[in-house]
Amino acid sequence: MHLLKDENGNVIPHGDGPAHKHEHDHGCEEHACDGCSGGSDKCKNESVALLNYMVDHNEHHAAELDQMADNLAKLGMDTAAKQIKEAVSDFQKGNLRLRLALTTVKEELEES
Repeated sequence: MHLLKDENGNVIPHGDGPAHKHEHDHGCEEHACDGCSGGSDKCKNESVALLNYMVDHNEHHAAELDQMADNLAKLGMDTAAKQIKEAVSDFQKGNLRLRLALTTVKEELEES
């Protein structure tokens, strides 16, 4: 059985599991499924699970960064806080694109 793991070695639940909570130094390793070749259903399903995980992962980090910006603003570091808030906005736009890709992958799986 091929398991997908996050940067901490934790197994990534397949499907729509709860968002993960973690703290780490973020020496993220590659998350990609390296055992997939061709267009097998197993690989397609693993891609859906991995993309689901990455979207949740990104949302978690966006929330952490947003909180950091709030903390910096409270410390009077308004310029840095503003830059982080703008980065979070960009991050969320990218995540929206990932969600659209996820929807497309799921639709294509249903059609096949």
